[in-house]
Parts: sequence; structure tokens; C-alpha cells
Amino acid sequence: MPFVGLGLHFLIALFFAIHAVRNGRQLYWLLILFSFPLLGSLAYFFVEYLPASRLERRGRIAGRALQKSLDPGRDVREARHAYDLTPTAHNQMRLATALLDAGESEEAVRHFEACLSGPFAGDAEVILGAARAHAAHGQPAAAIALLAPLQAKRPDFRADGVGLELGRAYAASGRQEDAGAQYEAVVERFGDLEARVELTLWALANGQDALAQRELKEIEHARKHMPKHARDLNQALFKRLDAAVAAR
Repeated sequence: MPFVGLGLHFLIALFFAIHAVRNGRQLYWLLILFSFPLLGSLAYFFVEYLPASRLERRGRIAGRALQKSLDPGRDVREARHAYDLTPTAHNQMRLATALLDAGESEEAVRHFEACLSGPFAGDAEVILGAARAHAAHGQPAAAIALLAPLQAKRPDFRADGVGLELGRAYAASGRQEDAGAQYEAVVERFGDLEARVELTLWALANGQDALAQRELKEIEHARKHMPKHARDLNQALFKRLDAAVAAR
């Protein structure tokens, strides 16, 4: 059995050695990896492999964002072409999502509603997408009619996203107490930054000063220790919050 463990450690070290050579890492890593297979692999993973993977992932995200800025209609064009070519429920769902992301809520609503009457009628993702489209199109009551039953029947399904969307729909329809309850539930369960900002904005708008101050402290603490790329990704969120605080 010890030989099996030793062989596994060697294979892991070999994997990282190949990664080091292919990616131009310092050759002393080869000595470390094969002299101390277990400890060397752990060191390489945390020092070289993991940071590089995160950087690559961030690069892909940035690349997609750049692509959208250079050709903002590409996703809709490709989704529409796929649906025109093969009008399946899956391709219609893809088109509806692309339209919603592009801000074309009216057409997105039509396609999502068509999906809700087809084979995806009970699909939680379709219901959430349709609710988001209705909310974006200024129809919060229709969004609530979809989200409230979804939350009750599928409390395990994307509880943070459903709670946030339902809170926003309640707020837009004037049901402020229900909105606050949704935001607080998401913050308590997930500690999500977006939910904290929504809860803070709700508290500022509804005279809940103690709650607003508590959440502002939590957000400021997270913001202070947040890496730059994360602050950039949440820039729009922080801009909304800063404007609301400045308006007080």
C-alpha cells in the first residue's frame, strides 16, 4: 500500500512538472517536485498552479466582456440564427436569455412565455428567466406570480438568486415589508454582497437607519479587503450604493 501512495505522489509531481515546463516556470521546481513529491506538489499547487488558473479564468471573463463591448449584438444574433435554423425549445430558451441580457425585455418576455407553455413549462431556470424578463419589462406582479410559487416549491433552487429577484419585484410593486424580508433572508443565509447592497438600499429608502448603518459597515469592510478585480466587477453595484448614501 505505501508503494501505491508513493506512485500517486509521483504521478501528481509529474503532472505539475509537465505544467512547469510547458509554462516556462523556473527549473528548480523540477528538483523540488521530484525530491519531495508530496510537499513539492503542494507547494507548486499553491504558489504557481492555483494563481495561474485564477488569472486565466479572470482573463476569460475579461475577454468575454471585451467581446461584448466590441460586438454587443453578437450573442443575440447567434442565438436568433440558431433558433431560426432549428426552432427547438432549447434554442428558444437561449434566444430569450440573450435578449434579456441585451436589454430587449419585451421580446424576451414573449419567448420566455412560449417556453413556459412548452416542454420546459416546469423548468426552474425557465421560470426564473421569465420572472427576470417580466421584472425588466416593468411587470413586477407577473414576476411575483412566477417567483413566489417557485420559492415555495423549490426552496433548494438558487435560493439567493430567487430571493433577490423576488425582493426586487416586491419592492417595485410597493410591498416593502416583503421586499425587506427577502433581502434579509438572503443576507442571513448567504452573506452575499449584492444582497447586502440591496438590503442597504432598501433600508435607506424605508427609514431603517440602524439596519442601513450595520450593513454599510459590513460592505465597507468587504470592499476594503476586496482585490481590485473584484471591485471592478462590482463597480456598478457600488456606484448605486454610493449615490444613495450621498443623497441622504
